[in-house]
Amino acid sequence: MNNQDFDLDTVKYFFEHDYHDRGMMKWQGFYLSDHTTALNQQNQQLNEVYVKRPQQSLATITEVLADAYQRQQPVIIQLKTVDQNNRHLPDITTLIHGYNANNIVIDSNRVIPLQEIRNIVYKGEV
Repeated sequence: MNNQDFDLDTVKYFFEHDYHDRGMMKWQGFYLSDHTTALNQQNQQLNEVYVKRPQQSLATITEVLADAYQRQQPVIIQLKTVDQNNRHLPDITTLIHGYNANNIVIDSNRVIPLQEIRNIVYKGEV
């Protein structure tokens, strides 16, 4: 077939009246194995149950923080914050970049109030 065999009016009529584009629905079956693996891992992380560790005293928390900051040792922090299903959020594994009487500074200059920390341990102790 060449271009002379097509009637442009017929083609135009087909796309205006007969052809119905399904939009993004036509792409739903095209997940790659990497995508499905990543989605499964994300789903598994969301369904993980994080063990509620005991509430530490403020003195214990500040002692571990000061020592970890001075020795530049990574720590695992569990916050008091829970999600809508009353499950603890994932632990935060990080270095302490700074602290004061009320807050600590972790990765990317994120600030966490000391009052929000439930438990803190050195990485490798959990």
